[in-house]
Amino acid sequence: MYHSLKQITDEATEKGVPFWKPVMLDDCKEQGISEEQSLQYMDGIWQAMKTSETEYDPKLKSRSGLVGTDAAKIHARRERNEMICDDFTSAVIERALKIAESNACMKRIVAAPTAGSCGVVPAVLISAQERWGFDDRAMAEALYTAGGIGEVIACRACLAGAEGGCQAEIGSASAMAAGALAGLLGGSAETICHAAALALKNLLGLACDPVAGLVEVPCVKRNVTGAVNALTSADLALAGIRSRIPPDEVIDAMKAIGRRMDSTLRETGEGGLAATPTGMLIRAHIAGTKGAD
Repeated sequence: MYHSLKQITDEATEKGVPFWKPVMLDDCKEQGISEEQSLQYMDGIWQAMKTSETEYDPKLKSRSGLVGTDAAKIHARRERNEMICDDFTSAVIERALKIAESNACMKRIVAAPTAGSCGVVPAVLISAQERWGFDDRAMAEALYTAGGIGEVIACRACLAGAEGGCQAEIGSASAMAAGALAGLLGGSAETICHAAALALKNLLGLACDPVAGLVEVPCVKRNVTGAVNALTSADLALAGIRSRIPPDEVIDAMKAIGRRMDSTLRETGEGGLAATPTGMLIRAHIAGTKGAD
């Protein structure tokens, strides 16, 4: 297990291999499997990510009725050529909503790194494959890159909203997606790490404040923010822009911020948006509906 992004970067540089390779070899060692077996497993993850989009139901709403059908609205707007964003970014927005809504509607998703942030990595990577024509092997390699970043964040800080706020979920997912995209587009190990750092920096301090305690509002729409943030962060890093704060120190800062967060802002549904008048009304309504069942 790697405890820092610097460890992965140093090893990749020393051996003259891409960032994803040491991550894959570490996985093989930990699980006692061959490289081929590891790649097959990662390809299965990639196929599941693609399926989580294709199985989206544009008419389905979550049991609470709070989320669902919004990705279909974005799709319709794209079809009318009315989006402000370019088509690639618009595709990322639509996919992030689709997959996050599917999670709320109890469909199969890949927790990347969590269920609440499941739309970020696939939205970015599926759109990248569509635009640039990468084969599935390249996408599996990109998932190792994302996984390596996530592993370090989990080791140095956390991935759970209950421990670190939404910065630990959407922030981490955005960092994973940014690094994976930078790697896909030819970025060095250093570039990958700075893409991840830039993405995470932008979301430091993000509270986890689910309305009525459900992973729906504002969670679903935050997947869009995390995905688009990953695009801008990858572009910055690929242009040669670097985080003034080293990537591993950015992760450490996220951990420190999470520890200072009040418990009401860490997935309890007691603070932030969940504590607004409307948020409280929604909570009471859902509680009353459950009581009537």
